Amino acid sequence: MESIRNNEPSTPPIQKLTVDKYSWKAMLGSAVGYAMDGFDLLILGFMLNAIASDLSLSTAQSGALVTWTLVGAVIGGIVFGALSDRFGRVRLLTWTIIMFAVFTGLCAFAQGYWDLLIYRTLAGVGLGGEFGIGMALAAEAWPSKYRSRVSSYVALGWQVGVLLAAVLTPLLLPTIGWRGMFLVGVIPALIAWFIRHRLHEPDVFTQSQKSPKPSLSTSFKLLIKDKDTIKISTGIAILTSVQNFGYYGIMIWMPSFLAKQLGFGLTRSAVWTSVTILGMMFGIWVFGQLADRIGRKPSFIVFQIGAAVMVMVYSQLTDPYTMLWAGALLGMFVNGMLGGYGALISESYPTEVRATAQNVLFNIGRAIGGLGPMVIGAIATLYSFQYAIILLAGIYIIDMIATIFLVKELKGSELQ
Repeated sequence: MESIRNNEPSTPPIQKLTVDKYSWKAMLGSAVGYAMDGFDLLILGFMLNAIASDLSLSTAQSGALVTWTLVGAVIGGIVFGALSDRFGRVRLLTWTIIMFAVFTGLCAFAQGYWDLLIYRTLAGVGLGGEFGIGMALAAEAWPSKYRSRVSSYVALGWQVGVLLAAVLTPLLLPTIGWRGMFLVGVIPALIAWFIRHRLHEPDVFTQSQKSPKPSLSTSFKLLIKDKDTIKISTGIAILTSVQNFGYYGIMIWMPSFLAKQLGFGLTRSAVWTSVTILGMMFGIWVFGQLADRIGRKPSFIVFQIGAAVMVMVYSQLTDPYTMLWAGALLGMFVNGMLGGYGALISESYPTEVRATAQNVLFNIGRAIGGLGPMVIGAIATLYSFQYAIILLAGIYIIDMIATIFLVKELKGSELQ
């Protein structure tokens, strides 16, 4: 077992043996929060033109609204993850949801670029804690035999939020405008708060509070405390980076490629996006089911091989209809691995640094993966989009090597 798991208190771990009402509330509260994350980022993308027109923003200023939302999310994820290990999952999720709701609501009343930028950044900080803290809460609230499945259900929240944004924004934006859409964005936050406000802390977290709490700086140091810990942290960081790189690289550039190279119009590109997202959702669900049955490492390797193969195959397709259904398979393998990180990280680190590990390692992947569109765009400009996609397949080979040599199989282990 990893050495980071060897410094736990002498008290035995609390084993969650049954699925009860608390388990479902914890999972639902975490999933709704992550759905809010996906919903918020996508509606912002849809509204940029309207905001820019109304507030007379430049292209650079419009892009900065997205960039600083993501910067805020990374900061919030790291800070709130560490705080939740110290003060509690439910308490910090409540704080973050209130912060997000307040500053998203204020966006509706922004009078210019700078106040909107500040509101968006601070709303992003509130969003940042959702993934890691929610994953830790869900993992601690469910029995070990369902841990990967419940982690995948939380991960599905993002895709549900994206789909809701894709459906609702075209319907509501012409009627209520971008200011009204920001107010609509507060609704998922209120739902998440309602679900969470009666939750208590998981038993495994409560037991961990009997031991001395590490300082915030110590929490981060525990992720690289020795050779074995550095090994697992490096492995997981590679996994999250590759998954985010592939996801952002493909989802940002593929619609443009389909339009320019194959003549896809907006409607057909939207159909491709919807089909691909449905494939991603199916992949996340399948990953959770598979990982609880055959193990975490074999599941990651299956999906990594599938991603590499589908990326290569996809780069050679030219028939529009074939590309539509093949997009679902591509999405299934490229993003399905998102369903496995929650369980893998939860099992690799003790309770006192679990949410810290979730948010730090995932946000490292988000930061590196965010370079995907830029790198693929540069390669496509110098050579071709097909060449960029072929090179993309190579990163999944790195992913497989990291999984085989750096990641430990912890299926069925109790949380410490």
